[in-house]
Amino acid sequence: MDTLSLMKSRHSVRRYQKKPIPQEIRCQLDAYTDELNRTGGLHIQILYDEPECFSSRMAKYGKFENADNYIAMVGSKSPTLDERCGYFGELLVLKAQQLGLNTCWVALTHGKSRAVVDKGEKEVILISLGYGQHSGHERRSKRAGDVSDIDDAAPEWYRRGIEGALLAPTAVNQQKFRFHRDGDTVAASTPRIGTCLPIDLGIVKCHFELLAGKENFRWK
Repeated sequence: MDTLSLMKSRHSVRRYQKKPIPQEIRCQLDAYTDELNRTGGLHIQILYDEPECFSSRMAKYGKFENADNYIAMVGSKSPTLDERCGYFGELLVLKAQQLGLNTCWVALTHGKSRAVVDKGEKEVILISLGYGQHSGHERRSKRAGDVSDIDDAAPEWYRRGIEGALLAPTAVNQQKFRFHRDGDTVAASTPRIGTCLPIDLGIVKCHFELLAGKENFRWK
């Protein structure tokens, strides 16, 4: 499946089957997690067969069911940590989708995770993981002109990048981001006030970059 199709097929899923993730799939996820940790300077961890975190009252409020596996986005405290967690976490989400798994970014509606958070580190957000009871539902989306300065003269790579950004998951589907282009230089931003905005920024930049192609532009 190509990257665009993968993005289109991935939707948030909160209800999972009581079906363990096979060892061969775990090995692929763990190997990719190690790679992302090295690249992003993070301490991402996948917790398998751990039902306690999503058995809390808050998780029930979030309507989670059989969420026995999850990804903990952890890293050393830094002004860029939340954005990096969004970027590299979304790469892992897309990898999981490619491997036939479903996911959901979870900021508050969960209990205490069992991730190891070392001194000077912070657990930013969790991502539930497993085989969904369904494949999720398509979200309402803004238009390209609502989130960017796109016009008739925009190059194809920029159009593809914006299409990718609009397929990115954001907190409560707020899509509070904006892209600006100056030649081959692109700036992405979010407002100062909102839910999980630095994480969202990392996620949408990941999607933009994957479809626009790193070779076609540079970030401001």
